[in-house]
Amino acid sequence: MKSRLALLVGLLGAAVFVGAGPGVGATPPPTTQCAPAANYPAATTPVAFWSTEARCAIVPAGPGGIFGSENFGNKFPGEAAVYMGIVHVAIYDAAVAIEGGYKPYAPTPPAPANTSPEAAIATAAYDTLTGLQPQLGANQTILDGDYTAYMAAIPDGTTTENAAKQNGIAIGDQVAQAVLALRANDGREKNPTVADLNPPSPGPGVWQPGPGTVLGLRLPGIRPLALTSASQFRPDGPNAVTSHEYADDLNQVQQLGRFDSAIRTPEQTNEALFWTDHDIRQWNDGLLHLAAARGLDFVQTARMLAMAHVAGGDAMIACFDAKYHYWFWRPYQAIPQADTDGNPDTVADLTWQPLRTTPNFPEYPSAHACHSTAVVEALDAFFGTDKVAFSLDSRAPGVTEPTRTYDRLHDVVKDVDWARVLVGFHFRNSDLQGSSLGRKVGRYVADHFFQPAG
Repeated sequence: MKSRLALLVGLLGAAVFVGAGPGVGATPPPTTQCAPAANYPAATTPVAFWSTEARCAIVPAGPGGIFGSENFGNKFPGEAAVYMGIVHVAIYDAAVAIEGGYKPYAPTPPAPANTSPEAAIATAAYDTLTGLQPQLGANQTILDGDYTAYMAAIPDGTTTENAAKQNGIAIGDQVAQAVLALRANDGREKNPTVADLNPPSPGPGVWQPGPGTVLGLRLPGIRPLALTSASQFRPDGPNAVTSHEYADDLNQVQQLGRFDSAIRTPEQTNEALFWTDHDIRQWNDGLLHLAAARGLDFVQTARMLAMAHVAGGDAMIACFDAKYHYWFWRPYQAIPQADTDGNPDTVADLTWQPLRTTPNFPEYPSAHACHSTAVVEALDAFFGTDKVAFSLDSRAPGVTEPTRTYDRLHDVVKDVDWARVLVGFHFRNSDLQGSSLGRKVGRYVADHFFQPAG
């Protein structure tokens, strides 16, 4: 632990905070397990640093560190999106308390003129993460150490510096407590079982849990951050298994999504595998690169991240509400049992398996489509245009081209929708309906929250 703390207090001389607003002067951030490189976006602003720290404290490292060995969280993408939304609301409110210009999410008074933005953002994020995540267990010491090192790097040697730092701590704590109060008893504390969600009787079209832990059971019961209810935009449901549309979708994924498909091209295989990474890690890193590339200032970076992550979190809640309302079966269940679906246009294949292991929750609608489209819609509203170039990366095993670059925001929606068919996880209709749901959620968040003051 001592060697790690020694590393934490080493400063990145090449990096400075930009857009820091009023308060103390620019200060290099410390190197941490989560942000080890000076050229990483986390080194540029307190918002980016603590956005990255939040990601690391929420997203797990994954088996063998496939999601990133710097991560020390424990949330699968569905729940991770919600937690990221909550933490980024606190970061946004702290930035707005200092800079003004926008309506806070939770009632927060303006910060004193001499307030350290570094101390405010760090404390808001740290206190919120600590309040949300008591289940970090032993890994809480990593978060504690990173906060301690970060705060030690903020100057407090003069009376003015010390006052600014203490003001920042006070406003950050006040913001965190306001956000945590809003999220008290919001459903995250519950642990429902499959039976608690009233599953239908087994039969054609009905998803059955696979081996291991069933994921997302608490999401339908979590209170949204922005939506009026989890079911506010609930879609109409999957195509009937006896319909021509369903047969078309099944035949498509049967051919393209099979683990040894003869017609899926190498480029399509890369596209499929690209999106098997932890998409919350992918999106947060991509958002920070986008903020840096666009030269967003302190409060605008916080606002963009809050809009994107609140939209993404609520999209996951809404998506899993629909998943556990319709309980639709996955292709790996539907294709071998196609002789039971009553559809003359489908043919069973007992040997069929998807390109990768299917997540253990119902199929309809696609969570990747719900989440990614909600984030894209929020970004479209933030920038006022779809014509925004950006890149995302993937650490997923087997990916041959780890970076994908998009000329327009909605190009990523098309990418995700096809990728989930190509990997064998979803029927095409579920991707399209997931994107439709995500679009509604993203637009609702942009229209009702994070608005200019006055």
